[in-house]
Amino acid sequence: MSKYSQLDSVRLLATLPHPCGYLPDEDATTVFVDPQTPIDQRLYSRLSELGFRRSGGYLYRPQCAACQACIPARVPVGLFVPDRRQRRCWRRNRDLDIFHVETIDTDEHYELYARYIERRHADGEMYPPSRDQFRSFLLQAWGATRYIEFRARGRLVAVAVTDLLTAGLSAIYTFFDPEEDKRSLGSYCILYQIEWARRLGLPSLYLGYWIEQCQKMAYKSQFQPIELLRENRWALKAR
Repeated sequence: MSKYSQLDSVRLLATLPHPCGYLPDEDATTVFVDPQTPIDQRLYSRLSELGFRRSGGYLYRPQCAACQACIPARVPVGLFVPDRRQRRCWRRNRDLDIFHVETIDTDEHYELYARYIERRHADGEMYPPSRDQFRSFLLQAWGATRYIEFRARGRLVAVAVTDLLTAGLSAIYTFFDPEEDKRSLGSYCILYQIEWARRLGLPSLYLGYWIEQCQKMAYKSQFQPIELLRENRWALKAR
């Protein structure tokens, strides 16, 4: 396939059509990199630029026969300017202590994850949560994964799982205390990762897929400007 011509040595596999987890009445097909393929940070980064996403130890990209609703999205760090709501969110969380840690395979981290899934995603594919699922989903991959803790007076309130790419950061997953609604922790964690990418001199924060018709994905378009990958070309989304 021409869109993968840069990576001819990478073997791609495809799932059978299955019900879409985002759009009702749609079938989805997923292309993923053969799990036997040796992956390093450089190859992972190139695949991210082509719109692939990581889940656990798998790199995948939607490739549906009748739908192209899943569009890869990333924030161009150098152009990003927080709006008034995002500036308020940043100030609201100035009291948090932030730590970059090597592992989140502890009871404290898992209990926060389980509460988040049970309260926020009981209708999703990750419900009910389990320790094995937690480990396989958020495991370290190819030496690229970093974990960020956010604590309020020592209490863990949020965790961001981020992959370090050669030309950006990839926001893999964030989970947080579902009772801390006023903090808008999901937005704050993205703002923190944008700022971290800026400090590292990296040009992009990858946010996964944006789906215009899916309310759960709407938050991504609030980080402006945002780039979308269409027809193998990254371009700024019109506001």
